[in-house]
Amino acid sequence: MSLLLGSKLGEKILARQQALAEQGLLRQRKALATDACVKTDTDPQFHFEGQTYLNFSSNDYLGLTRAPELVEALHCGAKQYGVGSGASPLVTGYSEAHLALETKLCQITGFEAALLFSSGFSANTTLCKTLFDKQDVVLADKLVHASIIDGLRDSGADFKRFLHNSTESAARLLAKNTVSALITESVFSMDGDIAPILALSALCRAHNAWLIVDDAHGFGVVDAVSAQVESTPASNLIDIQIVTFGKALGCQGAAILGSRQLVEFLVSNAREYIYSTALSPANAALALAAVEYSEAHPELRQKLQSNISLFKQLCFDAAIPLLGSDTAIQPLIIGDTAHTLLVAEKLKALGIWVGAIRPPTVPIGSARLRITLSASHSEAAIRRCVNGIAQVLAEVALPRMSERPER
Repeated sequence: MSLLLGSKLGEKILARQQALAEQGLLRQRKALATDACVKTDTDPQFHFEGQTYLNFSSNDYLGLTRAPELVEALHCGAKQYGVGSGASPLVTGYSEAHLALETKLCQITGFEAALLFSSGFSANTTLCKTLFDKQDVVLADKLVHASIIDGLRDSGADFKRFLHNSTESAARLLAKNTVSALITESVFSMDGDIAPILALSALCRAHNAWLIVDDAHGFGVVDAVSAQVESTPASNLIDIQIVTFGKALGCQGAAILGSRQLVEFLVSNAREYIYSTALSPANAALALAAVEYSEAHPELRQKLQSNISLFKQLCFDAAIPLLGSDTAIQPLIIGDTAHTLLVAEKLKALGIWVGAIRPPTVPIGSARLRITLSASHSEAAIRRCVNGIAQVLAEVALPRMSERPER
């Protein structure tokens, strides 16, 4: 603390942290404990400060983080390749494990080439910073992820945002500008709704602009393209697709998928790719095993969909006003930050852990509970979660919930 006092940077840090704390926006880490052995016959849960919590805040949509087959795949990958890549991809860090994963991703999406990264954030920022410059006009949905916003700002491109999931708003901007690309998500991480990929693709084709889709929360569970055009591979409608492995696949990493020319351009020009140690080959082998495992077990997606339907029906019966998502992401808008934190803390007292999402992650006035469902949740756990939410909402004197903010 003494190092902070009296220095310019120290005073800035203290003032900023105090302001965040006063607004209820201070972020803090919590070291959670899980059972030492892998269990697939129990609900997702963890331990914190002596209490066990049902986990309704994870993006592990298919429950693969605990699959014994994938634990073994990681073990075998580490035995074969070692625990790290040891270098950047352009030195000696690119291995057969990386190539095998890239080949599989291209096979299932229809794209020509893929490029692996250690995180979806890195993939998004790298793509935007490398592909665009001040000569480009880029459109993005108003609710795209922070990594896309950061990458576009760093690129120097003329960055314009269209109203959330509004093809009319996008069309107006396309008509007024010479646009290089339009960026959207497939499944939006905070609202849980799905982008109109088919309509956006038609708009982009008409205006000779690329369509880029961040498929982080759709890949492996919601095919936003096939859902709108049956049996159509993503590459027919999308120019670039970003997929991540830390959600439905339950592991780590990400990939940019596109044309061979695009990937070769990124290999030669993307500073984050050139100067970063490559994703470990053991993790690449694990991600490949996770893709193959999810393909071989379609019942996991069926179970997830069944759990989503059950949760929504129970909330309807209990008069809990959800946002209307049909995906594993189920937001409950509270509005006020302090009340959102209070509701989340009361749920924790019942042994139920849900995400309390506050600005700037979501717009001011739309703080929410972000309840995420998994194929590994039991019916009993879902009923306990809904009953807990209903109980807490009845106990807490909430102000009139904000109307959904303008997008």
